[in-house]
Amino acid sequence: MTRRTLAVCVAHPDDETYTTYGSVGLHADDPDFRLVVLHATDGDAGEVAPGVDMGPDGLGALRRLEDERAWRAVGRVPDRHEWLGVPDGTVAAVPVDDLTAAVARFLDEERPDVVITFGPDGITGHPDHVAVGVATDAAFHQVRRDGGPGLRRLLHSAIGQYWFTRHQEWRIANGFPVWDPERLYHLRAVPDERIHVDVRTGSVGRRLLAGLREHRSQAHVLLPPHVADASFLRGSTHETHTIAWPPRGSVEPRLRDVFEGLG
Repeated sequence: MTRRTLAVCVAHPDDETYTTYGSVGLHADDPDFRLVVLHATDGDAGEVAPGVDMGPDGLGALRRLEDERAWRAVGRVPDRHEWLGVPDGTVAAVPVDDLTAAVARFLDEERPDVVITFGPDGITGHPDHVAVGVATDAAFHQVRRDGGPGLRRLLHSAIGQYWFTRHQEWRIANGFPVWDPERLYHLRAVPDERIHVDVRTGSVGRRLLAGLREHRSQAHVLLPPHVADASFLRGSTHETHTIAWPPRGSVEPRLRDVFEGLG
C-alpha cells in the first residue's frame, strides 16, 4: 500500500463537514492514510444554535472541541491539526501574502498528496471561505514548484448544478426557503461539467451524519431542523470537487476518489 496524505485547508470548524467527511470516512480505517487539517479561525464570532450553552471560554473554544469530537465520530482524528487563530470574520482582512505564507509553511512541512480547499465561490460566497481558498491555491503552487514530494492534486469543493436543483426542489417540497446564489451565505452551484471528482459516500453516510451532529452549536446552519436521519442519508450520498490542478482535459471521466489515479 502507498501512503497517502490529505490536507484540508478551510476557514471555520464545520467547513469540512460536507466537503471532506465522506472521503475521510471512506479512508479512516486505512493505516496508510494520513489526515492533516488547517483552520484559519475557530469561528468565535458565529451564531449559536438555540439551546446550546456556550460556556465560560466562549464560542471559539466550544467549536474547537466540537470539531475534535466530530472527527472522532467520523472515525479519524487528524494526524495534525493547525489553528491559525485569525478572528472569525476577518480572514479576508489578513494580507494575502501573510495568509499564503502561513498555509505554505503547513503544506511544505506536510507535503500532502491532495489538498482540498474552497474555490472562488467559497460555496456560500463567505469572504472567509474565499480568502482561505485564494491563499491555499497560492501556497499550493508556491510549494509545488520547489520540486519536492507531494502536492499532486488541488481540489476545490463544489456543488454541481444537478444536485443543487434537486436540493432546491426538496426544500420547496418540505417547506424550506430556497437558496439564492446571489445572496451572501447562500449555497451556489457550478456547472456539472466542472465537477471532476464525485465520491460516492453512501456507505459512510452514518459517519458523516454522526460528525455533523457533533457540531451542536452550528446545528441551525448544518442541518435543517427536524430532518429525519433516513431523509438525510438518502440525500447525502455524494461529495463533489473540481480539480484546480493539474490541468484537466474536457473529456476525462470523473474520479471516484480524491486519490484516484495518483499511482
